[in-house]
Amino acid sequence: MVSSATDPHGRVDEDGTVYVKTADGGERVVGSWQAGAPEEALAYFKRKYEALVTEIELLEQRVRTTDLAPAQAEQSIARLRESVTDAHAVGDLDALARRLDSLGELVGKRREEVRAQREHARHEAREVKERIVAEAERIAAEETHWKNGGERLRQLVEEWKAADRIDRPTETALWKRLSAARNAFTKRRKAYFATLEDQREQARVEKERLVVEAEAMSGSTDWSETAAAYRDLMRRWKSAGRAGRDTEEELWARFKGAQDTFFAARAAAYAERDHELRGNAEVKEHILTEAERLLPVRDVRHARQALRSIQERWEAAGPVPRDSRDRLEGRLRKIEDAVRAAEEAEWRRTNPEARARAEATVGQLRSSIEQLEKRLAKARDAGRDKDAKDAEEALAARRAWLEEAERTLAEFS
Repeated sequence: MVSSATDPHGRVDEDGTVYVKTADGGERVVGSWQAGAPEEALAYFKRKYEALVTEIELLEQRVRTTDLAPAQAEQSIARLRESVTDAHAVGDLDALARRLDSLGELVGKRREEVRAQREHARHEAREVKERIVAEAERIAAEETHWKNGGERLRQLVEEWKAADRIDRPTETALWKRLSAARNAFTKRRKAYFATLEDQREQARVEKERLVVEAEAMSGSTDWSETAAAYRDLMRRWKSAGRAGRDTEEELWARFKGAQDTFFAARAAAYAERDHELRGNAEVKEHILTEAERLLPVRDVRHARQALRSIQERWEAAGPVPRDSRDRLEGRLRKIEDAVRAAEEAEWRRTNPEARARAEATVGQLRSSIEQLEKRLAKARDAGRDKDAKDAEEALAARRAWLEEAERTLAEFS
C-alpha cells in the first residue's frame, strides 16, 4: 500500500489512484500510480499539466505575434481544448479552459479583421479590374496607333494577373469583357490593315502609271509644256497615297530619275541658250544707258520720239538670258512710265477744254468777289454789323478760291 498525497488541484489516494479536481467541485480520475511515493505521482501528473500550459502559451504567442490564419488557430484551440478536457494531468485545468476561451475570442476577432481585410482587398481588386476593363474597351473602340494599343493591352492582361482575385461571378464577367475588348481591337486592326493593303495596291497601280508617263516624257525638248506636265504628274503622285515601302522606293526612284533626266537636259539647253543671248543683253544694256539720259523728261515730244526708236531697237535686239530679263525690262519700264507720265501732264496742261473751264472759274470768282465787296460797303454804311461780318467771311473764302483757280489757270499758259 502507498500512502496518500494531496494538492490544491488533485490528490493520490492510498491505492495509488490519481484524481484532479473539476470546476463543479468534484473529482475525475486521471491515472494510477503504483511505482513509488504519492508525491512522485503528483509531480508526474503536474508535469503533464505544465506541458499543456506550455502548448497553450506557445499558441497564445503565435496568435498575438504572427499572422497565423484564424482557421489554423481555431483547429489548434480545439485540439488543445480536447486535450485539456480529457487531460491525464493535475493542475488548474479550468484555468486552462478559460485561457483557451479567451484565445478563441481573440481568434474570432482576428477572423473578423481578416474577413474585413479580405473584403477590402476584394473591393480594391474589383476597382482595379474594372479600371483595366474600361481602359481595354476604350482602346478597342478608339485607339488607332496599333502598335501602342496592342502593347498596352498586353500590359493590362499582366496587371489583371497581378491583381487579387474577386468573387467568381464578377471575375468571370469582367474577364469576358476584357477578352471581348482584345478581340474587338484585333478585328479592327486586321480590318484597317486589310483596307490599307487595298489602298497601297491602288496607289501602286496609279504610281506605276505615273512612272510610265514620266519616263515617256523624259526625252522631250518641249521645255515649257513638258515642265508643266511634270508638275501635274507630281501633284497626282502626292495625291495617289503610298504603296508598300519597297515598292514605293522603287517607283519613286524611277519617277525621280525620269524627272531629273528631263530637267537636266532643259537646264543644259537653257544654259547654252543663255550663253548665246549674253550678246543681246549687252546690246540692251547700251540701249538702256542711252534711254536713261531722257530722264527727267523736259521735252515731251523729243522724249516720245526717242523712246519709240529705243523700243524698236530693243525688240530688234532679241531675247536675253532669264537671269537678266526682269532686271533689264524693269529699267526700261521705269523710263516708259516716266515718259507716259510727262505726256499725261502735258496733255492736261494744253487741253483747251480744261483751259476754258479754268478761265470760266476765275471769271465767276472775280465777279462774285466784286458783288460781295459792294454788299460789304452797303452793310457798313447802314451800320448792319451782322451783314457786314457775313460778307467779310464770304469774301475771305472767295478770295482763297480765286487764288487756287488762278494758279490752275497759270499752268495752261
